[in-house]
Amino acid sequence: MPKHKLKPQTYKSLLNMKKTLLLPLLLLIGFFTSATAQTTETTFPVSGNCSMCKKRIETALDVKGVQEAVWNVDTKKVTIKYKASKISEDELKKLIASAGYDTPGYTADSAAYKKLPDCCQYRTPGKHSH
Repeated sequence: MPKHKLKPQTYKSLLNMKKTLLLPLLLLIGFFTSATAQTTETTFPVSGNCSMCKKRIETALDVKGVQEAVWNVDTKKVTIKYKASKISEDELKKLIASAGYDTPGYTADSAAYKKLPDCCQYRTPGKHSH
């Protein structure tokens, strides 16, 4: 049986085609692997009272590395999806505290708390109505 030899140019063309197809595939796999591997979700209590609190808490978490932040008015808990390589859970709690809301391990910044509307001042009984 005769052996077929590829011309050097044909061989190079096939090699280039393999590289051209393989590189984008590897990049896509790497992108999706790193995107899912680094996403972390956490839930913890955050003091607050109303929908105005919800807006402030969620806005405080509108930073690089946070994909989603939802504070539940009924449960008084925030659920955050974030990139642990960009921001830590500790930093998330500090951001919320700097906006005037207590989190586990961090008391709200007193100046920020005093600037909250009366209805949002959760430490003061009787100031919780709109």
